[in-house]
Amino acid sequence: MPYPTVRVAATQAEPVWFDLQGAVDKTCKLIEQAASNKADLVGFPEVWIPGYPCWIWCRNIDFDLNVQYIKNSLRLYSPEMQRIQDCAREHNIAVSLGFSENCNGSLYIAQALIGPDGEIKVHRRKMKGTHMERTIFGDGSSHALQNVEELPFARVGSLNCWEHLQPLLKYNAITQNGDIHVAAWPPLSNNVVGDLGAYSMTAEGAQTLSRTYAMESGTFVLHCTQVITEKGIKAMNTGGQAIMSTPGGGFTTIYGPDGRVITEALPEDEEGIIYAELDMDELVRTKMFVDSTGHFSRPDVLWLGVSPEIPTVVRPQRVGIASERVDW
Repeated sequence: MPYPTVRVAATQAEPVWFDLQGAVDKTCKLIEQAASNKADLVGFPEVWIPGYPCWIWCRNIDFDLNVQYIKNSLRLYSPEMQRIQDCAREHNIAVSLGFSENCNGSLYIAQALIGPDGEIKVHRRKMKGTHMERTIFGDGSSHALQNVEELPFARVGSLNCWEHLQPLLKYNAITQNGDIHVAAWPPLSNNVVGDLGAYSMTAEGAQTLSRTYAMESGTFVLHCTQVITEKGIKAMNTGGQAIMSTPGGGFTTIYGPDGRVITEALPEDEEGIIYAELDMDELVRTKMFVDSTGHFSRPDVLWLGVSPEIPTVVRPQRVGIASERVDW
């Protein structure tokens, strides 16, 4: 059973761009800060470590930045990840961490849910990169479908960015009966230039998606975003481009299970952490009206199929002899 109240923290900060050790240092400082303010859970943005690769929306390829990005991405089982786990355990706080996962040189947009005991409870990868993200990130597999886990204070889940635009993926997550959801996003902006930027790519569009998830799922949602400054713009040479090219990007928000905003926003160019005291009875009040996988569903006529098999690049096959001739 969840606690009667849960204190949560949603980060709005600039990454330490493409510097793994510096990124881990800053992550631990933010974890410590959230814990010192009595938070039970702290949420981080999409690929917080080592920062979102904004340049992919500006040019087709950048060999130097790609190499730097791969080298500074976080491995799941590594001393750097262990430092973050140890920090969570030391401060008795749960962490929803967004990171670029380096798995034998291939990159994935990943999330790890670390419990207050320092153990990784959930590790998942974004099922499909958004548009230009596919130039550097691979796809998640079916293990990413399990994204909600029971923690001492509540059931916590997460999705990345435009995964909140995929109805089947969202519904699969909703069936896992989360109480608190971390929606991880990159730097956002309402100043999208030219035809490249659809409304759904704006800060307002992204907030609409996270807010809708709160209402559809009946969960509290931590909408966590990065900040980008001139330092990041210069590092990635994105100045003057269509998106992620101006300072700002921070639109961190916390939503109630009925979709209402329950926190004060920070200025978009300001780093910080926003906090909320969650009354868990609000979950009951909300689901009394709408439970989209319970009393407000019709599984006799509409249902979701999920394949649990995790594919591998090498699969043992039985070799047999054809029983009949086939003419091509």
